Amino acid sequence: MPRLLLAWAAFAVIMLLLPQVVSPGTLRIIIFANFLAIFAMSWDFISGKTGYISFGHPFLIGIGAYTSAILSYRFGVPVSLSIPLAVLATMIGGTLFFLPALRIKGTYFALVTLAFMELMYQLVQVIRPDLTGGTRGISGIKTILSGAVPNFYLSFGLMFAIALALWLLSRTRIGTALDAISMNEEAVSGSGLNTTRLKLFAFMVSALVAGLGGAFYAHYLGSIAPRALFDINFVFTIIVSALIGGSSTVIGPIIGAYFMTFLLEYLRPVLPGSERYLVYGLIALVLYVYQPKGIMELLRKLGVRAGGGRTGRAGNV
Repeated sequence: MPRLLLAWAAFAVIMLLLPQVVSPGTLRIIIFANFLAIFAMSWDFISGKTGYISFGHPFLIGIGAYTSAILSYRFGVPVSLSIPLAVLATMIGGTLFFLPALRIKGTYFALVTLAFMELMYQLVQVIRPDLTGGTRGISGIKTILSGAVPNFYLSFGLMFAIALALWLLSRTRIGTALDAISMNEEAVSGSGLNTTRLKLFAFMVSALVAGLGGAFYAHYLGSIAPRALFDINFVFTIIVSALIGGSSTVIGPIIGAYFMTFLLEYLRPVLPGSERYLVYGLIALVLYVYQPKGIMELLRKLGVRAGGGRTGRAGNV
């Protein structure tokens, strides 16, 4: 534990020093990577830990983003209040929709969550467009901070606090039980644990993180649009970030989010259109086939070789 905490502290120090050595343009890329890491960690806590693959995570992100945007932009609610209310709305709204879906498994659960995302996409366009902005979305949303450096510190602080909290939670007995559900849910249920409550807890934590990230994301961008938020490429990027980084870990989705963000950015000058998603999809597929446990496993093997053969569990981080 002390060594792992030291690693987290070193990571924080390195990131906090970045504004001194990189350009504002690079910082803006890292800001998007921080938000993608939040979304990937949120997805991984429900899908990576329990094995219930969700294709509708933007549904939760969208509730948080739209709730805070509408409250602050349309009704003048202070951001300090609109964001907590957005998180609460995400947890309540997501539970009402997803709780019945937690009783089904496999492909059916994935299809139901995808349907929820499509439903949200249609609803924000046709129901009360005077509030949601319809197909054009909402622009002119109040931003919390201005400038690359302040927003970098804000996004990283939020991402790091979430990551550390999820890491500590994963090391509890609840985290161990959630990992066991993904391996054999029947065995967990047979041991006397209520798997429905465990899955609901995982979903509530996931919804809290998604709502928090979505609300801050909207106030960073200053605008939101349904076409961008509920795009299939957005879902794909979140899932791939978690998988190639290392599913069912905490640091894995962060690594995957940074990898995917910079990969997309470097492909943009060569392939400015949606073709770059095909290229990064192929790269991600090759990496995932070569190492199904993700970049985290590659780093662990390098650490084992450097440490003279000592092994450890990638899930610890």
